[in-house]
Amino acid sequence: MKFIHVAINRSRTTLSIMVVLILMGWTAYSNIPLESNPDVSVPVVVVIVPHEGISPEDSERLLAKPMELELRAIEGVKEISASAGEGSAVLIIEFDVSFESNQAISDVREAVDKAKAKIPSTAEEPIINEIRAAEFPVVVVSFAGNDVPERTLYNIARKMRDKLETIPGVLSADLQGHREELLEAVVDPAQLETYGITNNELFNAVSSNNRLIAAGAMDTGKGSFSVKVPGLLESGRDVLDLPIKASADGVITLSNVTEVRRTFKDAVNFTRANSQTSISLEISKRKNANLIDTVDEVRRIVNEEAVNFPVSVNVRFMNDQAPSTLEQVNTLEGNITTAMLLVLVVVVAAVGLRSGILVALGIPFSFLFSFIILSYLDYTYNMMVMFGMLLGLGMLVDGAIVIIEYADRKMTEGLSPTEAYIDSTKRMFWPVLASTATTLAAFLPLLFWPGVMGDFMKYLPVTVFAVMAGALLYALLFAPVLGALFSKPIKADKKTKHYYDTLESGDTTTLGGITGTYARVLRFAVDHAFLTLFITFVVLYSIISLYAANNRGVVLFTDRDPDFTQVLVSSQGNFSAAEIRDIVVDVENKLVDAGHFKTMYTRTGPQGFSSSSSSTASDNIGSFFIEFSDRRDRDIDGYEINDLYRQVTSDIPGVRIDVINPEPGPPIGKEIQIQLSGQNINSMITTSRMIKKYMEENVEGLVGIDDTTPVPGIEWEIKVDRARAAMLGADVTVAGTAVQLLTNGVMIGQYRPDDAEEEVDIRIRYPVDERGIHQLDQLRVNTINGQVPLSSFVTRAPKAKVSSISRLDGKRVMLVRANTTDEVVPAAVVEQMVEWLKTANIPAGIDIQFRGSNEEQQASASFVGTAFILALLLMAILLVTQFNNFYQSALILSAVIMSTVGVLLGLIIFDQTFSTVMTGVGIVALAGIIVNNNIVLIDTYNYLRIEHKDWHIKDVIVRTGAQRLRPVFLTTFTTGFGLLPMALGTSVDVFSRNIEFGGPVASFWTHLASAIVSGLTFATLLTLIVTPAMLIMPYHLRALIKKIKERTLFKKSGDASAL
Repeated sequence: MKFIHVAINRSRTTLSIMVVLILMGWTAYSNIPLESNPDVSVPVVVVIVPHEGISPEDSERLLAKPMELELRAIEGVKEISASAGEGSAVLIIEFDVSFESNQAISDVREAVDKAKAKIPSTAEEPIINEIRAAEFPVVVVSFAGNDVPERTLYNIARKMRDKLETIPGVLSADLQGHREELLEAVVDPAQLETYGITNNELFNAVSSNNRLIAAGAMDTGKGSFSVKVPGLLESGRDVLDLPIKASADGVITLSNVTEVRRTFKDAVNFTRANSQTSISLEISKRKNANLIDTVDEVRRIVNEEAVNFPVSVNVRFMNDQAPSTLEQVNTLEGNITTAMLLVLVVVVAAVGLRSGILVALGIPFSFLFSFIILSYLDYTYNMMVMFGMLLGLGMLVDGAIVIIEYADRKMTEGLSPTEAYIDSTKRMFWPVLASTATTLAAFLPLLFWPGVMGDFMKYLPVTVFAVMAGALLYALLFAPVLGALFSKPIKADKKTKHYYDTLESGDTTTLGGITGTYARVLRFAVDHAFLTLFITFVVLYSIISLYAANNRGVVLFTDRDPDFTQVLVSSQGNFSAAEIRDIVVDVENKLVDAGHFKTMYTRTGPQGFSSSSSSTASDNIGSFFIEFSDRRDRDIDGYEINDLYRQVTSDIPGVRIDVINPEPGPPIGKEIQIQLSGQNINSMITTSRMIKKYMEENVEGLVGIDDTTPVPGIEWEIKVDRARAAMLGADVTVAGTAVQLLTNGVMIGQYRPDDAEEEVDIRIRYPVDERGIHQLDQLRVNTINGQVPLSSFVTRAPKAKVSSISRLDGKRVMLVRANTTDEVVPAAVVEQMVEWLKTANIPAGIDIQFRGSNEEQQASASFVGTAFILALLLMAILLVTQFNNFYQSALILSAVIMSTVGVLLGLIIFDQTFSTVMTGVGIVALAGIIVNNNIVLIDTYNYLRIEHKDWHIKDVIVRTGAQRLRPVFLTTFTTGFGLLPMALGTSVDVFSRNIEFGGPVASFWTHLASAIVSGLTFATLLTLIVTPAMLIMPYHLRALIKKIKERTLFKKSGDASAL
């Protein structure tokens, strides 16, 4: 322990190092990025294969299956889900947790390149993206105006997109609610017939005159000259002047047979901002970019440019996460500050002002030191990090309390401050180091939590590690140096001196106050150790039995009062984009009348705001993202607002509304998800509807019940009589091209205008009044035999439509899903469904599996249980290494059982559900916290046994308890007081003078905080009695064995004498 001599003798150097670390920590704190939730690396890559006009059946057969075959060969793939729909196939590849992002993307690209040879050449280039939590919008900028032309809004939005994407923290600014630009050539069929121009001549004229031609260079011997042949179309005039057909009489250009105009494609979806049709920019930030700074910069640039917009253009900022994130940060920092003050009050009240300040200085030092580590790890400052600091707040002062309390006692005995702190550091070095190591050992297994949940939760143990590392450095190095420099010798009065003398060598049961009372109770417990042990078993067994009979069930995460919500609109039918807009507006009007919102951002189309295409129902037609009004300005909470929205939208005929609470943890999806897999799609549809009907009629407490079965609808099937077509000189291609002219038009090329950054499609189609399925009967096509009616070899018939086909690992799948109300535990619903499915008539060939939160809950429960066992094993190894005694190590770990039972008692008292994640993590964390008290007790016991071998073991045990009562209570109170407000569901911010009951921050952490507080309180009270009583058990057992041996020898000697 020479380091403490060097540190105190070179105190200026030591304090200089401390100042440097503080400055480094402050710099790291000032620069660390802020965000609400951790940026979870979801191990998912999405591949989109577009193919215009392809049907779901063909999409499955020609796009999805070939892609699946190649993607399945990639190493590390966990599962592949696919959705084959009209116009595209979407494949979602989920990797194992060990996946490396860049390698995964590279492997997927390679597999897709191989699969491209097996899919139709007419398919567009596949799009490959990795899903990240940070890519979802942090703010939406909407541009609206009732009398503003669409092109004006489009140009403004496009200009702002280019400016905003130059912000360093912005990843992308995606345009929504706009129509893509189009150069439309509306062809006059009569003119084509008059000039005798066929469709192929028309198409070829454009494509052959819109090419990039590399003409090369010419070397004349006197110089080298490049040769240029301008062949690309650059303006609408270039398109109009294209020659279609030439003869001796002249040239027929495209303008002679078409009306060419630059316009927009047909609307596919719409966006609305607070009930106004808009074009919007959804802004996503880069990973580890500061959310607050990024949004502020977005607002600044938009507001600067807005002065140049037409007066009638309204700019709104929707779905802004910055205010809620800032409020969350301020609330948690306010709670941390409040906890610091509570801890300071407790410490000062127990050890005095000077020593209390010395202990309290360790709090800011440990926090700033942790920011150095977090900054080095490239972490953001999010709610998991902040709660890790709040959790570590109570524990980080334990080591300093033990060192300083022992030094105070030594100064009371007459030692100088320097001698006292050197002696204290030497005496308590190993107990403090061991207690910190056991605490960290409990958190260590949490670092290896697999999956998305592990990525989300790992910030907590890493932060605790960082904070405790700083606390250990302060307790063993800087606190002794500061204490030796600034403490003064303690001149104890007679009463205090008598108190400490009695603790050292007198009869502790004669002391007054709490210490004397405790010593007398402890003496009784030690004298009646077997009775104490029996009562303890009875108490523990009673609590476990009571919980088993009166628990509220198990949930994955606990809900928190939401500040925003998402509303999904679903309806079935062959709706046009305009009809979908009208339906969604009807729902919007109901929601607006209900009120309680600040902003309402609306999008039509099956998109939602989720992380994957499977998150929304197959018949989803629109989504609302609603930001509630300020909690302080309304008299109902977020849950009640959601119930109100469900109520006001429940009577819209033909429309299903799903109001979704934000997920409190990483994205998982709906709480109840029943997956059906098989090959017979009709049997799967029937079974899905049967399960859905049972859930609607027989399971209480479910909301938002939906499924992913194909949406029923009608489509027109154009059947070509190939033989008849061949006789007429036509084929399927001729028929298909003719039909395209009636629908979306035939794309004959692209060109890039000077005022556009992207290429604009050139499409030829018929006039509006000549489009429609009825025109098929009048449509004529050009063949080598002249013009013939299309109806002579084509028939049309309505057919049942398959909207999409979902697949998982090569099998067709469908989902039936639902959320639960606040009063219902998802696990209970799953149990009811499992029992019903055992008796239900499920067709052969259909496999049923429960996914969603149930699947994640089982995985999390399994891991938390394993982590708990590993934590105990790690702590056992550390304890055996320190004490070299199996019994004492087992006795220390017995506190873990008591703390776990204390958690169950807390669940009963607070009437809480058991959260697999939050309560489970609380139990594991408690394992590392609660053993510290036993370590200090048993270390002191061993020390007194060595120093005073002539003392009776009962006197040593009672004296041990009396001496360590104050530090044990101090460490318990500092940890418990720091978390107590949050355990009670209360946020207390002394700086803003704000007390909030049941706010979103407090409600999220209540289960974890209450688990630690209740378990710590219960276990501390028991261990102060049970641990000392158990220390004497080996003594009693040895005495009992000795007595039995003596009786046996006496009996044998008696028998021998009788002989």
